[in-house]
Amino acid sequence: MAVTAALAAKPVRRGAVTAFDEARGLGEVTEEDGDVLGFHCTAIADGSRTVDVGAEVAYEVAPGLLGRFEARDLVKL
Repeated sequence: MAVTAALAAKPVRRGAVTAFDEARGLGEVTEEDGDVLGFHCTAIADGSRTVDVGAEVAYEVAPGLLGRFEARDLVKL
């Protein structure tokens, strides 16, 4: 598996998509340690705006607009 430039440039975490609502564009990633982070479809790095539930992803964590941490720059593994 090739490491993309997005993965190589930033510290990333890994987890699995546990929920994704295509109509709203909102989803959740469960980290390896059990923490759950939300994300919006615009945070998917390849621009596809959709991801399958159960997909393994790498991402960075950043504060969101409401002050909660969220997953950004999701890359499907």
